[in-house]
Amino acid sequence: MNWQEISGNWALIPQHPKGIIHFLGGAFLGTVPHVTYRLLLEHLGKQGYIAIATPFVNTYDHTAIARSVLRDFESTLEQLRDKALIKRRYLPTYGLGHSMGCKLHLLIGSLYPVERAGNMLLCFNNFAARDAVPLAEQFSPIWGEEFTPSPLETIDLIAKRYQIRRNLLVRFTNDTIDQSLALAEMLQKNFPGMVAAKTLPGNHLTPLGQDVKWEANSVFTPLDAIAQWMRQEVYRDLDRLKQEITLWLNPF
Repeated sequence: MNWQEISGNWALIPQHPKGIIHFLGGAFLGTVPHVTYRLLLEHLGKQGYIAIATPFVNTYDHTAIARSVLRDFESTLEQLRDKALIKRRYLPTYGLGHSMGCKLHLLIGSLYPVERAGNMLLCFNNFAARDAVPLAEQFSPIWGEEFTPSPLETIDLIAKRYQIRRNLLVRFTNDTIDQSLALAEMLQKNFPGMVAAKTLPGNHLTPLGQDVKWEANSVFTPLDAIAQWMRQEVYRDLDRLKQEITLWLNPF
């Protein structure tokens, strides 16, 4: 499988797909999602899922971003069907988001009548602009603005209008900016028994799991040993995440 650029999205298409996953990454990380999240998305492709990763540029207007990424995703689906790259009439569609990508999927599920078999939300956070953009007042001419919708408006919108019943929420043990627990509690009240909340080893960047190359010298040094150990730990945490997502997608 190779990545294909279609309507500004990056798509990975297995030969006999059994589902579609719409992926949205974190702020800034989401501009090249097929690169920054390659290991996770290619794993899902190997499991038989079409992965469609939609890049976006972060702004203060998150409602506009949500509308834009949904439009881009639907445009890509139309082209895949026109080109007969999707041959089955129906495939279940799942949302997968990391960090800000979670908020965008939650907004999409609250504002638009989308059909989703479920959403997978990794490292959800919903900070105010001044907390989410460090030193923004020094560099941004529009400092003082708040995200649209604001954190309180976002929670109220999700509580009243979010329509995706089945959800997987994943937080990591060393993630200090995760706000998944409160979200999981709220969703459980709206959709009893349909929300799975998991805590896994790792940190906020675990879903990236970048394939960092480390070339050891001819003489294996303590530094080489430390680097190898760190690489193994990164992959171990990412592998646990892959397993959890795969199990949630295929519970039977």
